[in-house]
Amino acid sequence: MADPRAFASFDFDNNATEKVLFAGQAKSTSPTPFTVQDWSSKTALPQDQWEALIKTKIAQTNMLIVLVGKCMASATGVTKEIAMASALNVPIFGVYVGGASTSSALPVGLQRNRTIEWNWIAIAAAVNQMMTEKKNAQ
Repeated sequence: MADPRAFASFDFDNNATEKVLFAGQAKSTSPTPFTVQDWSSKTALPQDQWEALIKTKIAQTNMLIVLVGKCMASATGVTKEIAMASALNVPIFGVYVGGASTSSALPVGLQRNRTIEWNWIAIAAAVNQMMTEKKNAQ
């Protein structure tokens, strides 16, 4: 696939700026171009409607990229998105943003060995790897 689709999961309250920068740079800077869609809800929705909407959107992507910020442990929506991706056989990896590092708490379901620094060569390699895993390998 020439242009893989990624769902970016992020802490809306603390890392919205990093999500915008990441999505823009994904197209212009990454050695492996991929599309990051802004599918965040623009209005507050009842929980069941939000979950159905996000599940549908994650199902349409090739991977879930978790933008891991310093306050990630309190981002319950991110944990739900990771669980949805796992249930849908969508591969997942994380990228540290906003000063987060290997000592930062990770959301449940995201593996430390699949979370990397914001480095476009490493991110491109991770995107290429995701395209060989889970639903993308079928």
